[in-house]
Amino acid sequence: MKITLLGAGAWGTALAIAFADKHELTLWSREEDVAADLCKTRENHRFFPGYRLPESVAVATDFAAAVTGAELLIVATPIAGLRPTVERLKSLDCNLPLLWVCKGFEAGSGKLPHQVVLDVLGSQAQCGALSGPSFAEEVAAGQPTAISLAANDPVFAREAARQLHTTRLRIYANDDLVGVEVGGAVKNVLAIATGVCDGLGLGLNSRAALITRGLAEIARLGLALGAERQTFMGLAGMGDLILTCTGDLSRNRRVGLALAQGKSLAQVLEELGHVAEGVYTAREVDRLAGELDIEMPISASVAAVLDGRLTAMQALEELMARDPKDELA
Repeated sequence: MKITLLGAGAWGTALAIAFADKHELTLWSREEDVAADLCKTRENHRFFPGYRLPESVAVATDFAAAVTGAELLIVATPIAGLRPTVERLKSLDCNLPLLWVCKGFEAGSGKLPHQVVLDVLGSQAQCGALSGPSFAEEVAAGQPTAISLAANDPVFAREAARQLHTTRLRIYANDDLVGVEVGGAVKNVLAIATGVCDGLGLGLNSRAALITRGLAEIARLGLALGAERQTFMGLAGMGDLILTCTGDLSRNRRVGLALAQGKSLAQVLEELGHVAEGVYTAREVDRLAGELDIEMPISASVAAVLDGRLTAMQALEELMARDPKDELA
């Protein structure tokens, strides 16, 4: 299959490496310097150093040329880049099948990725999300990984999963696009909370409680948006949540760890040097929960810390001071 990856950040580069043995790949970069570096050294020193891009992967900066002739497109930008990317596709009258790996709610609109895509391309677009417990570094290194592929068309989801499945990257088809996207979005917010918890030295009991109650928050929001409950017990729910909250490669977890040290958000993001989607998603989740009258106290506390309304310790004290309730209520 001819696949074009739109975005040469960590994920675009990692997926190019992962799929290179099985498919004909083009990796498009909007940054001329990144493309030149990849062509010359076969390494993405700016966004993904230490991993070699196979010689078989073509590198392009011409958007229209990169899309022409492809059979499948995979958008590998942060969610902020999703709408501009699909708008460029629309301007080319491109109606190719489309997947994305970004996670979160669009800032301002509060829309999930599939809603952004359908806004631009219309309901006839054949599209879906790749999501689940996966760090780009481990995918590029060929470490065994399992993720979900959810789409608006179940037949397309199964066929795309079959085509993209490799011996190292196991892909499961899923019909619940809303649930998969909600799980992928909110887990980043909870990873910040877990990073704060660990950074304050609160122990493993606290971490386990936070992850478990966080999963309940994900499910509450997802169900309100039309998701299926069982999705949150799977790869894109519990699986991704556990990985992002406990793995040291998690950018969102590192944000929480740094906030617990008393660093300002601006300082944390400057030192991180990469996008941490949970920072932007937290505000949208908090706003959406308020609009839907859904109780999401952990997510609300993260938003308050990020906005400077609470310190990490104050947020903890407020959470612990909440009245007791039935666990499964």
